[in-house]
Amino acid sequence: MSSIFTASIFMSALELGCIYALVALALFISFTILNIADLTTDGCFTLGCAVGAMVSLAGHPFLALIAAMVSGVCAGFVTAFLQTRLGVESILAGIIVNTGLYTINIAVMGFSSIANLFGCDTVFSLGKDTIGASFIGDWYKVVIVIAILLVIALLLWWFLGTTLGMSIRATGDNADMVKSSSINPTLTITVGLCIANSLTGLSGALIAQYQKSADINIGTGMVTIALASLIIGQTLIGNKGSIPRRILGTILGSILYRFIVAIALRLSVPAEALKLVSAIIVAVAIATPYVKRKLSLKKREFANYRGSARKEGV
Repeated sequence: MSSIFTASIFMSALELGCIYALVALALFISFTILNIADLTTDGCFTLGCAVGAMVSLAGHPFLALIAAMVSGVCAGFVTAFLQTRLGVESILAGIIVNTGLYTINIAVMGFSSIANLFGCDTVFSLGKDTIGASFIGDWYKVVIVIAILLVIALLLWWFLGTTLGMSIRATGDNADMVKSSSINPTLTITVGLCIANSLTGLSGALIAQYQKSADINIGTGMVTIALASLIIGQTLIGNKGSIPRRILGTILGSILYRFIVAIALRLSVPAEALKLVSAIIVAVAIATPYVKRKLSLKKREFANYRGSARKEGV
């Protein structure tokens, strides 16, 4: 086990887990809170990665994060517009936007499928020059991503407790009731999807700066990874309870997922099979609560059967 869990593997899994946790939080808003299957995630992640990479190459690594979030807001707005104004089903709206984003993403990258960030400043290289020289050492990337994730989690917690945030939560619970309460579901859905996709764009920009590259296909399967992280977190913490508890569960699910992937790589699982591993993780995570309920029911039935048999024997 010591050969599997090395310090570098732990560090890398923690860094990636925290970065991808932003996408899991995006699905927490759209899938769990709003009850909308937003399939914009794959293209929006690549959009954030492309925008973040190009702005970083222009010499503005911090502005790149903001620009990526703004681009995510735009993608979320288009998805919401198709749903709320044009009557397109949520899944189909996400597919339409995701398809259109491919051309936009490659155009942002100068019609090149790859953009390299080697030689330009990133938030991580700047962090290495500042806090990396202190006692933190090689853990500077962990500190940076945890700090960003903590700020986002706290802001999300605060926002979902505001009047607008409560309206968004109510829209996901019962849209018809929201309409009768003089709350505009079009506004709540639009705001919710814009916030969700802004987090996805931010995650893409951080990945671009973390890996010092952007690829046109980097977002492929991102919705599956985020869904796996979300469901793992819900399985561990539960999908009920307070908002801070559910946010924490989502973050822990993302980190745990990255540890599972790291272990799979250490066990010589081919990189090409990681999508299959993700699909299996999602299937197991989804099926676990159902299997637990079925086993509990079978145990009760067996206990009742034994009790009846004993009475008949008496």
